[in-house]
Amino acid sequence: MPKVSDDRLAARRREILDGARHCFAEYGYDGATVKRIEESTGLSRGAIFHHYRDKEALFLALAHEDAERMADVAAEEGLVQVMRDMLTRPEDFDWLGTRLEIARKLRTDNSFRAEWMARSAELEQATLRRLERGRQAGRLRDDVPTDVLLKYLDLVLDGLITRLASGQPTDDLHAVLDLVEESVRAKD
Repeated sequence: MPKVSDDRLAARRREILDGARHCFAEYGYDGATVKRIEESTGLSRGAIFHHYRDKEALFLALAHEDAERMADVAAEEGLVQVMRDMLTRPEDFDWLGTRLEIARKLRTDNSFRAEWMARSAELEQATLRRLERGRQAGRLRDDVPTDVLLKYLDLVLDGLITRLASGQPTDDLHAVLDLVEESVRAKD
């Protein structure tokens, strides 16, 4: 039997992730059935689950991919820039609307919560490091502990995702993000 090249395997995983991302965005986590994922990817369940153990593993792979991408942006430009990217290119983040369903799953499924938290840790650590660098450079307010600022930005991020997922207007949200950014900066 001929060996499949690493490039072809990577391309197949990319196809699966792209199709699954679309499916989760359209139907939500619970509504993204295996049949719908098959239709969205154009692949059989055998082809899909050869690469990913199950639907949860597929979803977590997407979460990990996005967390890495967002962590890179957060490390270089800050978490507010991640939020600006969401406003500018919502189609790149539309599957995150499933976070409403994920909140329920996080409450009720211990193994899912452990996996989700591990995958989310990258973004949190990148943001925390950036906040610490900002504080050391005198750009970040020093009257509030860094972990409190991180939780504050996390809450804003969750609110933004909820707003985008529910289809609410986003016209003035860049101004809101300006306000958020201003609120964490050191006062002159």
